[in-house]
Amino acid sequence: MKKLFETLRARFAAAQDKHDAEMPLTIKNYILLAAGLVVIILGMVLMCGGGSDNPEVFNYEMFSWRRITLAPILIVGGFAFEIYALMKRF
Repeated sequence: MKKLFETLRARFAAAQDKHDAEMPLTIKNYILLAAGLVVIILGMVLMCGGGSDNPEVFNYEMFSWRRITLAPILIVGGFAFEIYALMKRF
């Protein structure tokens, strides 16, 4: 796992665009934007479900910790990371 992390870090550091001075966002910014989008999508997926097949039966599963706490934190954190990815200048 450590070797994989070091390899990803080296590739991220080596990602250079020859038009960096002309472009407002670099390839690194786009990589960070994609990572933030993945976190937002993960939060949306974690929020799905919890309904009941029978409308006469109430399902308390929709009030689970995953849907009420974890998913909104991931979504808000993903949007905050998106703002960081847009503002960061490499």
